[in-house]
Amino acid sequence: MKPKVSIIIRTKNEERWITSCLKSIYSQTFKNFEIIIVDNFSTDNTVKKAKQLGVKKIIKIQKYLPGKALNVGIKKSLGDYIVCLSAHCIPKNNEWLKKLLKNFKDEKVAGVYGRQIPMEFSKDSDKRDLFLVFGLDKKIQTKDSFFHNANSIIKKKIWKNINFDNKISNIEDRLWGQEIIKKGLKLIYEPEASVYHYHGIHQDGNLTRLKNVVNIIQSQDKNFTQGNIDPNTLNIIALIPSKGNLRKFKNDYLLLYTLNAAKKSKYIKKVIVSTDNNQTKKFSIKHGAECPFLRPKKLSSGKINLEKVQQFSLKELEKRKFLPDIVVHLEETFPFRDPGLIDEIIETMLKNGHDTVIASKEEIGWMWKQNEKEEYNRLDEGDVPRRYKKKSFVGLHGVCCVTYPEYLRKGSLLGKNVGLFPIKNNLSSIEVRDVDTHKKFFKFLKKQIV
Repeated sequence: MKPKVSIIIRTKNEERWITSCLKSIYSQTFKNFEIIIVDNFSTDNTVKKAKQLGVKKIIKIQKYLPGKALNVGIKKSLGDYIVCLSAHCIPKNNEWLKKLLKNFKDEKVAGVYGRQIPMEFSKDSDKRDLFLVFGLDKKIQTKDSFFHNANSIIKKKIWKNINFDNKISNIEDRLWGQEIIKKGLKLIYEPEASVYHYHGIHQDGNLTRLKNVVNIIQSQDKNFTQGNIDPNTLNIIALIPSKGNLRKFKNDYLLLYTLNAAKKSKYIKKVIVSTDNNQTKKFSIKHGAECPFLRPKKLSSGKINLEKVQQFSLKELEKRKFLPDIVVHLEETFPFRDPGLIDEIIETMLKNGHDTVIASKEEIGWMWKQNEKEEYNRLDEGDVPRRYKKKSFVGLHGVCCVTYPEYLRKGSLLGKNVGLFPIKNNLSSIEVRDVDTHKKFFKFLKKQIV
């Protein structure tokens, strides 16, 4: 059956968003559509994820210009109606496509654009812009040529006569809108066809003033809503590195505590153990984890850092066509994680828009750092009352570090926007590496953590 609608999605390194975008499209009540990806040679897993999620038409474009990319995609389309959707826009509900389509009963309607709602973590400047530009009242535009291709639909037969500009670097949608109005046709703004969009149409302004504007909108608008990414829809894995023989205390294996913590997460889909040891591989599989590969011994050298190990592990997973959306790094030497800690950190990252979130411990004592001359430089503010001290934190990535694959692929656990998640129970920060520590803590805590 010929698709009635062709959805054109332009992409460039959108692997963080593409899963949520495509899953929301596939959930639509209106099903007669095709999806076409026009990709500007992404270097991440955008295209691989799109293929895994069922996208058949993927077009590569070397020199990206927004109008040109749309025109290229539309030329390959089969639908009578063309949806233009940004890869980082997530349709709000399963009626989005139906709401866009319902506006074409009037033959003079050439195009429809929908509402854009900010994410909870969007900057205040972007929240302001989106709230002010995309209101709740439907508009039929016969003079106003404003149009926005992040979330829109047009008639293909109109496009055949009025293409998007192939040469300009932006506002191809507004220039197209001008030509539509000149021809005596109509544009419609349909607020019921909403998407979540993390950035606005303007990205500047006084931060204090912006904050006030957003606060006023939030307090006075009963229809105020913001987007969140549901972790249940994402492919989230735990990736646990383990080196050498299993660490054992009496009849307890240290790795088992971390495996159990990962398996109890309501968001983690797979628990992967990256090891160089066959005994560890067999043990992990027996207790519900997966070990699809053995690491080479050279990666167990003391000169190799942990991030290189995880970079290799992700590469091996991707070779096997497993493309996680989020990676949870856990280390077996931290067996006392609080129940729910991992899920809270995942939720924090998605809620706040961080690149990475690390478990951390607030440090209120005196802190020094040794320099190259083996001298000690003080880091805290000195002997002042605690309430006046700036907060200091120790990162505990071994307890839990939640990050995106794009950073691991570059050999780092950390993105630019790092969040710290203070642990509530200091026992979570205890690392077990020697027999002495085993004896001190497992003796009276074993029953509480099994």
